[in-house]
Amino acid sequence: MLEGATRNKEIFEEIARRLMKCGIDRDWKQCRTKYKNLKYEYRALQKENEHLGNPRRKMRFYDEVDCILRRQPLGPSGWGCESSSLLSVSVGDVTANTGSLGIKRKTWNDEMSPIPLKKSASENTIFQFQKLLTERVNTVTEGKKLLLERLCKQEEMQDLNRTQLYAHPSAMQQVPVAAAAVAAMAPAASELKLGKKVNEGKTKEVYELPDIPGCVLMQSKDQITAGNAARKDRMEGKAAISNTTTSCVFQLLQEAGIKTAFVRKQSDTAFIAAHCEMIPIEWVCRRIATGSFLKRNPGVKEGYKFYPPKIEMFYKDDANNDPQWSEEQLIEAKFSFAGLTIGKTEVDIMARSTQAIFEILEKSWQPQNCTLVDLKIEFGVNILTKEIVLADVIDNDSWRLWPSGDRSQQKDKQSYRDLKEVTPEALQMVKRNFEWVAERVELLLKTKSQGRVVVLMGSTSDLGHCEKIKKACATFGIPCELRVTSAHKGPDETLRIKAEYEGDGIPTVFVAVAGRSNGLGPVMSGNTAYPVVNCPPLSSDWGAQDVWSSLRLPSGLGCPTTLSPEGAAQFAAQIFGLNNHLVWAKLRSNMLNTWISLKQADKKLRECTL
Repeated sequence: MLEGATRNKEIFEEIARRLMKCGIDRDWKQCRTKYKNLKYEYRALQKENEHLGNPRRKMRFYDEVDCILRRQPLGPSGWGCESSSLLSVSVGDVTANTGSLGIKRKTWNDEMSPIPLKKSASENTIFQFQKLLTERVNTVTEGKKLLLERLCKQEEMQDLNRTQLYAHPSAMQQVPVAAAAVAAMAPAASELKLGKKVNEGKTKEVYELPDIPGCVLMQSKDQITAGNAARKDRMEGKAAISNTTTSCVFQLLQEAGIKTAFVRKQSDTAFIAAHCEMIPIEWVCRRIATGSFLKRNPGVKEGYKFYPPKIEMFYKDDANNDPQWSEEQLIEAKFSFAGLTIGKTEVDIMARSTQAIFEILEKSWQPQNCTLVDLKIEFGVNILTKEIVLADVIDNDSWRLWPSGDRSQQKDKQSYRDLKEVTPEALQMVKRNFEWVAERVELLLKTKSQGRVVVLMGSTSDLGHCEKIKKACATFGIPCELRVTSAHKGPDETLRIKAEYEGDGIPTVFVAVAGRSNGLGPVMSGNTAYPVVNCPPLSSDWGAQDVWSSLRLPSGLGCPTTLSPEGAAQFAAQIFGLNNHLVWAKLRSNMLNTWISLKQADKKLRECTL
């Protein structure tokens, strides 16, 4: 009923609209899918209730879904279940049954169908019944909407946090939920109320947004400069090109888990960002020696490659041509922004983040046969959260990009710097280069690579363990399917399932979940060329003995074992990340966020000790 019923589409469209008002961008299909997944999880728990114990410990929103699917209207408080002998309503098909009357609602806000009346029924009784029925149906519909809103709001908070996969829950989110919600409800660019101009640079202007506390509008200009504005020209359309490039790059980094100031694209030439106090340092990460590096380091030939990438920093001072600084100079400057003093910990975080951001973008350009030569970025301190985030912009002025690794094909701003004379024809050539990058930067958000994880469990009693693997896979954007099969009790069916996934050509990682005597993983490993990893759900009673059936394998089998469900998902992600830059970006960001959380924890501990 959920796939094709018009009435349900309207329900989920209304849910999507309500979520958008709260700053959560979900379309009606995503809301429908989330509800179906909740219902599936609920049904599975119901079937295995005797094995799983208290289902409330296994599933979020269990009580809310239970209220709806057990045909009990929601109480006035929002989630209190109350019984009704007169009416039972199922949200799954949005059908109200009243014993022999059989009333069915056509759409969630349409009028009720005519009721076949008994001659003995009074008009007053019928009217009261219709009114009660309408209230009950609307109550359940509201319950459904509230359930989806609560779930999506929690997911949106998790998206904003962008912490690592399964550790360090104390990490702060990059934009406060209230500010992000208000920003998402911001009016169109023509209606957006601008406050005072906070700052103006060579290529952009920054405005306060009175209606969106904690946020600013970053407005790009149709201007291109070089040599600290020693050369400056107007290039029609550059503002839109730069805004598109920056928005796509920041979206890629945010989805990977990097903390940025970016909130959302507002118009063709502007985007909304968290208000930050900018740290006056340009961080440069280089893979290939070229440009100013060669002038400052005579004797180094152009094309020399740095492993790992080389990090440099430059103090923003146009009068002195942005002199290069050392980490020690930055620490001794004792800068303070939005109440945060820039010390050794903060400098280390920015340096480590610069390398991770460069590597993510470098990996993302590789599928398009483009070499990211170097990258310039800036950080700021969010005035509300007091944390360091990637800020400013990343556009075609921010990097060197060589298609096929060939400097003569450069598509970045260096083509403007190299002009001996700026003519209208030359500017058109530069603009075509910028447009070339803007068109392809949108492809950074996509991947042609496919992949999936198939979790094989020996019994449905292991469902809870397998659901953790599936949840962790979703964090990396990897599809995951759960199957039940036993290599001991049904080896022919196990091999048939294996052949089913081998036959469609989609790269697959099998995860074998079997306790006691694990024959599932070894049998799969011995009969497929696809990767297989054991993830046994060990018990406290016999775990020390059972694990040997996963570790001691016959010769010729390559079947590693991890005891952590999240570890099994990460193992699969590392395999897919070799050919999928989006998965690899999440892995790299996860490493960075883990490192940052440890660095911050050490700082807090030392401050307490001192």
